[in-house]
Amino acid sequence: MKLGEYQVLQVVKQVEFGIYLAEHANDQTRVLLPKKQVPPDIRIGDELEIFLYKDSKDRLIATTNRPKLTIGSCAALKVLSVGEIGAFLDWGLEKDLFLPYKEMTAQIQEGDEVLVTLYIDKSHRLCASMKDLYLLLSQDSPYRKGDMVSGRIYEFSNNFGTFAAVDDRYSAMFPSHEDCSMLKIGDVVEARVTNVKPDGKLDLTRREKAYIQMDADAEKVMRVIEAYAGVLPFNDKASPEVIKREVKMSKSAFKRAVGHLYKERKIEITEHAIRKL
Repeated sequence: MKLGEYQVLQVVKQVEFGIYLAEHANDQTRVLLPKKQVPPDIRIGDELEIFLYKDSKDRLIATTNRPKLTIGSCAALKVLSVGEIGAFLDWGLEKDLFLPYKEMTAQIQEGDEVLVTLYIDKSHRLCASMKDLYLLLSQDSPYRKGDMVSGRIYEFSNNFGTFAAVDDRYSAMFPSHEDCSMLKIGDVVEARVTNVKPDGKLDLTRREKAYIQMDADAEKVMRVIEAYAGVLPFNDKASPEVIKREVKMSKSAFKRAVGHLYKERKIEITEHAIRKL
């Protein structure tokens, strides 16, 4: 019997409070399916597909209910409560799913929806984890460059960018030059696919296409210049890291915005700065 998975077991015994199931008729390892979940007209020898988990007393138990999460998969679950040792999530079964603090990648609160996977802890109990989701997401999405998608944020990386699960199942990422500083784990955002990598992973952006975005970017750059009392202490030759830190946009977007402001004679570009006119 496999904890945390669907499996087909055989009815080997009927009792007043339910039925016992086993892999084979003569097996001594049996699991109870409570009476309220027993299908009508069930007989000894019949087979049932069940999900195996542990009840509130840590006893192995079967259910015909369909949980939102199984071993080897991930799903977005609602946070029901947060306590001293972790959080409890709604996964569709009577006993809520425990998410230990050590398996969290960010602070969460009641009412959040977070992407998690299912694992068996050292005490042989089923628990949730917010870690290692990247390996479980599918790379065969139906989306193409230019498509609009919905993605849930599940991890931030200083080196690579912000990771998202499109439709809570497909692997995607906002590259590091994208400004995701206002987002948090669990947020669902609308984005545009900018690239489909050879392995099927998606690159995303929340920005409009360049010719639409340029006016908004120019306004943003002007606000930053004004915040520096009219003189920005670097120009469009600055490093991508400086531009990302100070203006929260990619170097290419910054150069387009600066060029736009220059053509409109709103700024002058010097050797080491940009000055508002």
